[in-house]
Formats: sequence, C-alpha cells, structure tokens
Amino acid sequence: MDKSWMHSDRRSKAYEFGVEAFLNFAVENLLTTTHIRCPCVKCVNLKLFGVGIIRDHIYFNGIDQSYNNWTFHGEPWEATTNASRNVEEDDGHSRYSFVSEEIDMDDNDFGDFGSDPYEFANVIGDGDQPVYPGCRKYTKLSALVKLYNLKAKHGMSDVCFTELLILQGDLLPEGNTIPTSMYEAKKTLCALGLSYEKMHACPNDCILYRKEYEDSTKEGVPTCGISRWKEGKDSILKEGVPAKVVWYFPPIPRFKRMFQSHETAKSLTWHAARKSIDGQKSHPADSPSWKLLDDKWPEFGNEPRNLRLALSSDGFNPHSSLSSRYSCWPVILVTYNLPPWLCMKRKFMMLTLLISGPKQPGNDIDVYLEPLIDDLKSLWVGIRGVYDAHNGEYFTLRAALIWTINDFPTYGNLSGCVVKGYKACPICGDDTPSHRLKNGHKICYIGHRKWLPINHPYRRQRAAFNGKPEYGIPPEPLTGEEVLHMVKNGDRVCWKKKSIFFDLEYWKYLPVRHALDVMHIEKNVCDSIIGTLLEIPGKNKDGIAA
Repeated sequence: MDKSWMHSDRRSKAYEFGVEAFLNFAVENLLTTTHIRCPCVKCVNLKLFGVGIIRDHIYFNGIDQSYNNWTFHGEPWEATTNASRNVEEDDGHSRYSFVSEEIDMDDNDFGDFGSDPYEFANVIGDGDQPVYPGCRKYTKLSALVKLYNLKAKHGMSDVCFTELLILQGDLLPEGNTIPTSMYEAKKTLCALGLSYEKMHACPNDCILYRKEYEDSTKEGVPTCGISRWKEGKDSILKEGVPAKVVWYFPPIPRFKRMFQSHETAKSLTWHAARKSIDGQKSHPADSPSWKLLDDKWPEFGNEPRNLRLALSSDGFNPHSSLSSRYSCWPVILVTYNLPPWLCMKRKFMMLTLLISGPKQPGNDIDVYLEPLIDDLKSLWVGIRGVYDAHNGEYFTLRAALIWTINDFPTYGNLSGCVVKGYKACPICGDDTPSHRLKNGHKICYIGHRKWLPINHPYRRQRAAFNGKPEYGIPPEPLTGEEVLHMVKNGDRVCWKKKSIFFDLEYWKYLPVRHALDVMHIEKNVCDSIIGTLLEIPGKNKDGIAA
C-alpha cells in the first residue's frame, strides 16, 4: 500500500485520500468501527477512539511518520515467524532471562503481554534486536529495562533520563537501537505494563469514591461529611488533590496473562496431575476447604484450571523510619494451583491493593476491599474467553478465595472477631479463660491445657500453672454459617462487624476461613522473650508493674 502520503502536506489532496484509505484499511482488517488505535503524533497508538475522532487527530496533530508498518491496524508484521518460535535458547535459558530478573517475572510470562497480538509482536521484535550490531549480551529490550530500573531506583527525572539515553547512544557504535528520549522509551515499554485504578478514599475510611460516589464531594459522604480534597497549611482545600488515595491492581487481567504463558498455564494444573504417595498433607489441595469446593460445587472442581486463592495483608512503614507511625497496607493474592515451590515466589504473588496511610484502616479495611470482592464475585461466576496457551483453547475461568493469612490483629480486622480484651479467643468466644493481672493490669489467658490429651500429666499439675487442675475439653470452632447468623442477629460480644468476605457465596461454607501466619507470630514472641531476658531497652516486658 502506498504510504507516501504520510510525509505530504496535511492540506493536500494526497494527504486527504491517504487518511481515508488508512481508515478504510483499519476498519476492514480489525472488523470494528468503535475502538481503533490512534496513530497521531500525540496518541502514538496508545489510545483508542472512534473513526471520526481519529480522523480529526490525524488532521490536527499529524500522523506519526515513524509508523511505517501498520501492525496495530491489521497489517502483517514482518517478523511474525520469530514471534511464534520457541523462546528457549540452546543453553536452556530464556533470551528474556535478563529482563525477567530485572522486572521480577517468570521467563515464560513473556508469552503474551495483553489482548493485542500486535503489541506482543513488537515486544518480541525488540527482544530479538541487539542493542548494537554484533552485541550478544544485551538486546534493545533488556538494555532499556536495565536503564529504566536505574531511573526508578535512583529517582532520575525524565529530563535526566533523556540526556542519559542520548549519551548512551553517542557512546555505543553507530546503528545502535537505544531510544533517544523518554517518550520513545515509554513507547517500547508500554506493552510490559498492567493497568491499575487510582481511587479516592474518605480520610476517615468511610467510603471509596467509586460507583455512585464517584463524583461526590463533601456533601456526598454519607457518614462523616468530610471533604475528599486535601487541606493545605492555610486551611484552604486544594480542589482536585485527594486527601487519601488507594491503588487497585485488578487481578483478572493478570490471571489471563498467566494462562497465556505456555509453561505457567501448565503449572497451574500441577495440583490435578500430582499423586500423593505417603498420604500426608503436602499441598493445599489436600485441605478440607479445597475438597469442600470440589464436592459442593462439582462443576467448579471438575475444571483443574479453576483457581484457588489466598489473601494476605499487613501494614508496613514505607519510609523505613522508626520514628514515623505511617502505615501503608498492601493486599496480596496467592495462587495455590501452582506447585509448592512456585506459589509463594514473589513473581506469582499478586499485589491487588495498596492502601496508603498515614493511619491503618483497622476494622474499616472492608471499605477498601470492595473492588477486590467485586472481582472475586465475577471470578466465581466465570470469566469467558480466557486463552489457555498450554492446551491451545479458550475456556471460562473461575476462582475462589479459600482463606486469608495474617497476624492476629489483622485476623480481627478481616474476620470481624474481637482479638483483645476478656473475649479475645476466636475459638472460645464467650468462654475465653481470661484473667486480669492485679499489678500489671494486663489480661492473660490461662486455659491452654484443655487442648492437651485427656491423660496428659500437665492437666493435673497445679503449682506450675494457676493452682488448679484442668479437666475441660477444647471447644468446637464455630462454622461460617453460625458466625454469619450471630453477626446478623446483632451479637456484638465477640464480633465487631459482619466481614465483607461473607458477600462471597461460598465463604460461609468454608471450614477454615482465616489462618494465622505462624512465622510472623513466632518472631514477635521471640523478640519479647529475648528482649526480656537481655533487658533490651524498649523490648523489655519485665517492668515494675509486671
């Protein structure tokens, strides 16, 4: 096709005929007249518009003259054969191994970068292209990722990064492929990114400004009435600057991407192919929660590609300062379909929410979990049209959250259970054996011996414990249905709220809904014991009152 019109005057007839020919070509090849990538100088194929808007952009802004191969609009890519061949080299390492280490992805996660196959083809082309003729150590993509990581690590400005790219281009031999500006670098790396949503939140953790509250200001907050905008030092509201922000990273596109990788899609069905020889629990697939989903919903359990997930959250101080009380809360999803040596790897742990501080959300964390719960509901119903690269077919993906993993305080925030005071035991409830120390004024819990075997000698010892023998039996944990019935009927003795997880259809039937992070708890207990024994300032629990 003649593309000389791209370099013609925008007022000429040749340019006019060329624009119409281009739009007709795009519509015929992409079979859509609503969403087409705009190739103008400002949009550079990163934004989607209707045909009319794209026509205006091409006339007003001009077309990107470097866009010689119209791969985003249906023209075959010249190196398609390279995109389909195996990405493994002779030494068993992916040609993208350097890039995967830099951005912490699995080598095979480069199987597809999104819903646009032409975008994938462009990335594959950059991965094949050496950074300069004869270079075997770096490709254009790996060199650019390395440089971009340096920019992020050391806080370079865009201007500084552009000058660094220009200097690199001058230092390398002629014919090198290093971009000459930050703009060109972003065009190359845009396919590696995943979308996220930046949501405004009430500073008092009342609501997220989404759905019906998306355009609300002070009058739209149903409870506290505080403004969504940040207040300056002069007590004047900064219109448009949110007082609190939450970042949401939708998990559904990332699950789709996992199945678009041949090796990862194969690993996601590992649990169905394994054989338990010794009869021991070696994987969450051996747990009662997993088996309950298989038995109660056979249509869910019969598809090994359906995902079982765990959720974890905790607060941390991003400023690395012990004097700061700033608390930022990430919410992470773990996929249990993977083998044990992969499911807890950092590259497979999905950050879904990042709740900014300065104070922790506490029991109001349910407000921030709303978008994630909405996606989990959609995943339970099913997401159609997910491509499985291992089997070469499309299928309907479903997923279920089987439990959460947290420390004890966060356990209380997520479950709604009381975790301090006289009724702090989630299992014992109203019958928690608590005792308040006379001098230390702290509450201690002394009924642990009831979980020992009935003939254990500790049960009969008196002086070593509380001066009494223990003949009690351990209580039975409440089922999810019993807990839901209690919180619905207003039983607030041991429960602070109805957890948002009960909005999931299957949650009340799960035998284990919340699990404790044992290593986290052991670390805190160890710190307290060692701090007391060595009298470490600030860590010593052996005060005068105690």
